[in-house]
Amino acid sequence: MTEWFGLEGRVALVTGASSGLGRHFALTLAAAGCIVGLAARREGYLTTLAGEIEDAGGRGIVLRTDVTDAASVQSSVAALTEKAGAPTILVNNAGMAQGASFLDATDDDMRSVFALNQMAAWTVAQTVCKGMIAAGKGGSIINIASITGERPIGGAAAYAVSKAAVIHMTKIMALELARHGIRVNALSPGYFATDMNREFLESDAGKTLLKRSPMRRAGQMAELDGPLLMLASDRGSFITGAVMPVDGGHLVSTL
Repeated sequence: MTEWFGLEGRVALVTGASSGLGRHFALTLAAAGCIVGLAARREGYLTTLAGEIEDAGGRGIVLRTDVTDAASVQSSVAALTEKAGAPTILVNNAGMAQGASFLDATDDDMRSVFALNQMAAWTVAQTVCKGMIAAGKGGSIINIASITGERPIGGAAAYAVSKAAVIHMTKIMALELARHGIRVNALSPGYFATDMNREFLESDAGKTLLKRSPMRRAGQMAELDGPLLMLASDRGSFITGAVMPVDGGHLVSTL
């Protein structure tokens, strides 16, 4: 079925690929035939992931990257371009959670969350898009947002605001980059168990939260595959500036 998306041989870059959603996105794109640049700081995790991809018949390229450092980003994109060609798919996934309320969040909290969740996403996308334009190929940018950027929850103020910024950044990018053949969309996951939130989802408070959503459960990683591949591929060729929730109906819930 992955052949239906026509991604064989395309070059993709996934940030935050060492764990969680990023790791899954990298595996999904590799299984669909992409050559995948694996970007994160934890090189050992990336090496293990690249081995898994290669054992399955794919190709993963390890790119030790600090996405908050513009020079590191530029070096990694240049290395990927040299080894496989300019990426035509970017999954802008690197991010962090932060659990303080508005009144409790410090300036340092805000700076660190925005540095990774929004500014780094801006820097990576800008670097990749300039390469796409230079190569004359166009491509697809998928910014990983969150349903909390549209419907915030208490106790995660900085995170929610940063993801709201990612959503609006997506729309600005889509508006400005369409003439270059670059589509830009946001994927907004609901609650999926990762290292970032697994402990919370297994707590009584997390279980109560999930019961209040229409499907009354957390998502399964594979349930992100269809939306990801559609946005990455030409099957989504007329979709840009969209924010796609994958949340089991959380955003339409009245509870």
